[in-house]
Amino acid sequence: VRLLESGGGRVQAGGSLRLSCTASAGTFGIYAMGWFRQAPGKAREIVAKISNRGVSTYYADSVKGRFTISRDNAGGTLYLQMNALKPEDTATYFCAQSTTYATLGAGGDEHWGKGTPVTISS
Repeated sequence: VRLLESGGGRVQAGGSLRLSCTASAGTFGIYAMGWFRQAPGKAREIVAKISNRGVSTYYADSVKGRFTISRDNAGGTLYLQMNALKPEDTATYFCAQSTTYATLGAGGDEHWGKGTPVTISS
């Protein structure tokens, strides 16, 4: 399975972006999905994740109320709507999938995209 992120770019603080992550193969709906980010010189961190049918979601405290994760299982696409963007949101954003929602991002049997850069100017 190959994951391909898109939608990154450069916007001013306070603006919005919507990231997308498409899967190259079927069975998208069996996987928990998540968005992670890594800023230069910093460790990768989780941004948000969503269970395979979208029933459960989790957000990092730093993005709660500003970002929304969603998924379209029929279309094999994961989304991240990012509003009220701040300079500290600048990072490369990655999507990932795992059969286990609880441990997504902890390693193991996961698939990762190559990332899309997001730059927020002040």
